[in-house]
Amino acid sequence: MKPRKISIPNQADRSFSVRKDTIANVNNSWHHHKEIELICFHKGSGTQFIGDHIQRFEAGDVVLIGTDLPHYWKYDQHEIEDPGAAYSTVIHFMDNFMGEKFLLLPEVSSIKFLLDKARNGILISGKRAAIIQKKIECVYQLDGMQKIIALLDCLITFASFKKLPCLSSLGFKYDRRLSKKERLNKIYDFVLRNFKHKISLEEVAAMVDLTPHSFCRYFKNHTGKTFSLFLTEVRIGYARKLMLEKEMGIKEVCYESGFNNVTCFHKQFKSITNKTPKEYVNIHFST
Repeated sequence: MKPRKISIPNQADRSFSVRKDTIANVNNSWHHHKEIELICFHKGSGTQFIGDHIQRFEAGDVVLIGTDLPHYWKYDQHEIEDPGAAYSTVIHFMDNFMGEKFLLLPEVSSIKFLLDKARNGILISGKRAAIIQKKIECVYQLDGMQKIIALLDCLITFASFKKLPCLSSLGFKYDRRLSKKERLNKIYDFVLRNFKHKISLEEVAAMVDLTPHSFCRYFKNHTGKTFSLFLTEVRIGYARKLMLEKEMGIKEVCYESGFNNVTCFHKQFKSITNKTPKEYVNIHFST
């Protein structure tokens, strides 16, 4: 299913937009846009689709969606039928809303890294989300220069949080700027170019001048996961992308994604997503 590209309306005298949504499923289609989206759910719950990521969302969640990352939120049926049951605040802004060279400034490197990471979607909840929620409300309430300052404050605080896991997998949409390590970039580039084929540990280790043992230790220390798991995540991420956008058969997706055994594919798919390939497809296309 191809995501629909939409345009976000903005006033001529504003550098970004902020609005309150009180209608469930105001954008109930698989879509994307150039603007970065920061959304806070005050009331309501349902299912969120972000890239190849699917899970429940609840009131209090805050999500940051990067440029052109396909997404949508589908509220539960009883909230669709109950006016006032769904309520969110949404901010849309371009990464250059402060000027073309803003993100090149060394003082804002943390914001740049945050927005790069948001290309795969970031969700926060609990106490951290409550902090951002208050700052989002300030963005909505203020005017003029104070509005811009409030958005910067919001992003600075968001960027200060540790351990912000990505929602959509690396295999869905890869961006080399996610890593500052040249060696890791080389590994990522190699995997993204060759994951459809067999990749041996010896081959990838030799490419970066490491022994297999040293490579395994290096990769685990810098990514927090084994190379085998990373390769599987990339393949499964690509498989999910094919199932969502190409509507290919599961067996065809299996071989196209670099697996040579359908049983193994089913096992690995469920270990990564907690769903079988068939369940994953049914959840998406039944919404």
